[in-house]
Amino acid sequence: MKPTHIEHLGIAVKSLDEAIPVWEKMLGTKCYSIEEVTEQKVKTAFFKIGQTKIELLEATAEDSPIAKFIENKGTGVHHVALAVEDLQGSLNEAAELGIQLIDKTPRKGAEGLNIGFLHPKSTGGVLTELCSE
Repeated sequence: MKPTHIEHLGIAVKSLDEAIPVWEKMLGTKCYSIEEVTEQKVKTAFFKIGQTKIELLEATAEDSPIAKFIENKGTGVHHVALAVEDLQGSLNEAAELGIQLIDKTPRKGAEGLNIGFLHPKSTGGVLTELCSE
């Protein structure tokens, strides 16, 4: 399951309209992509810093995972995403290591990536996303 790099950090926000200008000022760069991922009930905004990205996440429905996260924990870091070359193989390997999977098979995420999540109960409290092209 050897990650090649941190693909992005996911940050839950209440409003992209409010958060994007703050992050643009802080990072000194512009948001390069805004995308809605209907299946996950989320709207995303991306910033690039070197090889790593910051992904802002806004809920598009009250029952979305992001809305539930904000309700329970407030805004802030939601997940870390690690790039892997073989997503299904990495999910299988994680399961073999006893890591609880949220996704047993890859699904579509933002920016055309395939993604799969590892449960934070098995990763020291950090929701971890594995992703590949």
